[in-house]
Amino acid sequence: MTPNAPAASGAPLRVALVGYGLAGSVFHAPLVSATDGLVLDTVVTSNEERRAEARAAHPKVRFAASPDELWERAGELDLVVIASPNKTHVPLATAALKAGLPVVVDKPIAGTAAEARELAALAEERGLLLSVFQNRRWDNDFRTLAALIADGELGEVQRFESRFERWRPQLKGGWRESGDPDEIGGLLYDLGSHVVDQALVLFGPAVQVYAESDVRRPGAAADDDTFIAITHENGVRSHLYVSATTAQLGPRFRVLGSAAGYVKYGLDPQEAALREGLRPVAGEPWGEEVEQMWGRVGSGESPLTGGGTPVRTLPGDYPAYYAAVAAAIRGTGDNPVTALQAAAALDVLEAARRSAREGVTVTLPGTLPYEEQSVS
Repeated sequence: MTPNAPAASGAPLRVALVGYGLAGSVFHAPLVSATDGLVLDTVVTSNEERRAEARAAHPKVRFAASPDELWERAGELDLVVIASPNKTHVPLATAALKAGLPVVVDKPIAGTAAEARELAALAEERGLLLSVFQNRRWDNDFRTLAALIADGELGEVQRFESRFERWRPQLKGGWRESGDPDEIGGLLYDLGSHVVDQALVLFGPAVQVYAESDVRRPGAAADDDTFIAITHENGVRSHLYVSATTAQLGPRFRVLGSAAGYVKYGLDPQEAALREGLRPVAGEPWGEEVEQMWGRVGSGESPLTGGGTPVRTLPGDYPAYYAAVAAAIRGTGDNPVTALQAAAALDVLEAARRSAREGVTVTLPGTLPYEEQSVS
């Protein structure tokens, strides 16, 4: 891609953020602002309360009432971040790319793999960055597991169990819990986007998918308790659980290899820190975990009865995502999460939805984008 003037000159890249709900206010705005070489220039929201919140947190930010205002002054911007509801991702990303702007889209990038591949083709045609915000690749436990696998500590991995579970028996309302297919709500596409992406990054293409998906809570219209089983091309089996109805939470990871296993409880602390208003600062600790939460590596005994050896959890590093995006726009680094990788994950999510609906195991042809993906 050809860097624009600010990118080529080394001036800060000017970022416009579309949406200032949970994703925009808790994740994107703080991480953009904390990234050297990026500046949060504009927030798109017509909600006065959200404007007040954004102004308090980012005093120099400008506002736009609609995304159309961004396309009219595209020459003043260097990156658009789309953190609006899922159903808007494809039309807004398309408009941004046609306006000549690099784009970051929150997950899921689209409702279907075909739409994701169409966006990837448009970005390629225009010579523009199109990246997907899969921040859970920079979770502390995921980084630790990737390092253990790379170092051969587990031997040959045979089974990967991943749980992203919550206990939320009462509905919160909103489009995420809507049963309208156009909203792309439900946990399969929400938390499922994370656990599937992690499985594909670690173990490569999926060849078979089986899923069970239920609506458990009274009044709910979208899936809130889903299980996905993936058989990878290399023989690893991934069992993935996403739920809002889990009264007793299981381990975040249970990974079984030919030499040892790794069991890790608890969620990465970065989201909680961001929600509390804490911000990453260069040179200061971020994403660190207390020793009591470290996972264990061992064999022959449960970690809950003292089996295995505690392994220090690597720090979580969400800031690394936007640092990589900035480098990619400047032409000094690679896109950290490509749209084609997101499309491969959507292949699995679509297969899971079909499997759960029809009660069948779905066979996939296998895909390539994750094979060369490195984890840092």
